[in-house]
Amino acid sequence: MSRVKELEQRLERSEQQLRLLQRISRYMVRDIPLPEVLQGVVSMVVEFMECDSCLVYLLDNNELVLRASNAVQPTTLGKVKLALSEGLTGWVARERRLLAISREAYHDPRFKFFKDLPEDTFEAFLSAPIISRQRMEGVINVQHRAAHSHTGIEMELLTTVGEQLGSLVMLARSQKTISSNAEFFLPALSPLPSGN
Repeated sequence: MSRVKELEQRLERSEQQLRLLQRISRYMVRDIPLPEVLQGVVSMVVEFMECDSCLVYLLDNNELVLRASNAVQPTTLGKVKLALSEGLTGWVARERRLLAISREAYHDPRFKFFKDLPEDTFEAFLSAPIISRQRMEGVINVQHRAAHSHTGIEMELLTTVGEQLGSLVMLARSQKTISSNAEFFLPALSPLPSGN
């Protein structure tokens, strides 16, 4: 591939990344129910990252509760829960750190299997904390069916999306502008988990 072609592709990818972040930031100025916002962000992340799965868990009474997904049945939302001590997702929340596994994520000793989540058989796993003003709000996961080496851009992007989601969750909690059928999004704010 010529150097010019490579630079054109990088520029196009950067423009796509900017558009994604701009679209997510627009949710901050609109009065949209939080469940709709979460589903919108999930759809945008799947499209941009060309992944097979994107899941958003929010912290509720010291549990991570599945609140949005591009793949699971709607009846599963709100029912799949993890303690902060469980799974890769719990580790990300506890440590407040990005986690990238390029293959066989299900063999990681921290992994927790859920029979209701087909994503548990996927190879690659990328996860970032959802944080607002140093408060843990949840975790966003991206998964690929096949092995996938996550790029620095993908890792940085998911971290930024996690920060934007943290602000959106904080706004929803402070303004209480979510729909009445989604009151579960307004629990008392949970303290940050302590370190090791």
